[in-house]
Amino acid sequence: MAEALCEAVDPRPGQRVLDVACGSGTAALIAERRYCDVTGLDYVPGLIERAKTRARANGQDIDFRVGDAQDMPFPDDSFDVVLSVYGVQFAPDQKQAAHELLRVCRPDGKIGLAGPIPEGWSGDWFAAHAQYVPPPPGVESPLRWGTDGGLDELLETGTRSIESNRRTALQYYRSIDHAVDVFSTYFGPTIRALEMLDSDAQERLRTDLEDVFSRYNRATDGTAIIENRYLQTVATGV
Repeated sequence: MAEALCEAVDPRPGQRVLDVACGSGTAALIAERRYCDVTGLDYVPGLIERAKTRARANGQDIDFRVGDAQDMPFPDDSFDVVLSVYGVQFAPDQKQAAHELLRVCRPDGKIGLAGPIPEGWSGDWFAAHAQYVPPPPGVESPLRWGTDGGLDELLETGTRSIESNRRTALQYYRSIDHAVDVFSTYFGPTIRALEMLDSDAQERLRTDLEDVFSRYNRATDGTAIIENRYLQTVATGV
């Protein structure tokens, strides 16, 4: 998804690129290979350390920082390109996060997003979580970013165009059980849900997640190749 997003946004050598809610830095690493001046931001210190380790191992010079997508530590108009892959969509205050994307991106710069949609694997995945841990009152679903209406509400006032395409990404795992283990260990919403449940409810949630993975599994050899439909968006500033 990060490779496809960078290809769609097409950052050029020397441009200033920000990867928001960068996690372990995949999109940032890809953008830096284009000889861009890249910064990555995430509020989880452990993920930033992992991103720094990856960059050092590759010999890449990237400014990775701990910070909040809802209150970014950068001046207005700091970046030519702002990217986020399954990141900013999970900020609780979506309007503020969208405002920050627009604020730090220079006029006529580009914002590139890849994130979940209400249908398919993503929709079923989040629906399974919501049965056990409903979203807090007043907090919008991250799936809002995966709709034309939601994107217009969040970004339209600061952009002159928003172009979105539904794409398919394949996720590879050793098995369905392995897929659930990966998300239970590394994916924030799943980790938080499991932490809030007793042992019986945890097992029921894991079973429901196994069902979701099985529904979208293309593999027939005991492994798991999960078909994930997502939305790729490129917004151009005014």
